[in-house]
Amino acid sequence: MTSKFLILLSVSALAVTGCGERDDTADDLNVDSNLAADANLAIDNNAVAAAPMSAQGFANTMAASDRFEVESSRLAAATSQSSAVKSFANQMITAHTESTAKLKAAAAGLTPPVTPNDTLTADQQRMLDELKSKSAADFDTAYAAAQVSGHQAALDALNAYASGGDTPALQELAKGMVPTVTAHLNMAKGLK
Repeated sequence: MTSKFLILLSVSALAVTGCGERDDTADDLNVDSNLAADANLAIDNNAVAAAPMSAQGFANTMAASDRFEVESSRLAAATSQSSAVKSFANQMITAHTESTAKLKAAAAGLTPPVTPNDTLTADQQRMLDELKSKSAADFDTAYAAAQVSGHQAALDALNAYASGGDTPALQELAKGMVPTVTAHLNMAKGLK
């Protein structure tokens, strides 16, 4: 908190000295407030981006991702009118069921223990609910978009953990999963 205050104070001082003579009108105060808010936002974003994911956080993220892929793909296998979408969905069910098994096996021997929690995020649940409400005509487009979004998020988490994770066994798992999830992402982008 103290460093944020100092940075905000520095930004305000630079704004005052950079403008030469200063007229403290309400508009000028709004500019200083906006600069301070922008500096504070930048600090918060950097802190979030720099925060490493814990082993438990990574396991939960990947378990939820797998669950979303399996549930949305089961829905696609039952709902889609497209043989290409149904084929992709069946591949995702198999691949993400296997992925969950690999994650559980890798996490099983860790100390302290890590137990993957597959609770869907609010965004995943929202996308799944939206898919359930789509008509057959609109389903395939929505499913393809959800698959691109879900696989991109999973790939981002895998890359982040592979390069900065706190548990070597899970880092290796993440590194090993990157090519598969990249292939899934590319396949999802090709769905029509």
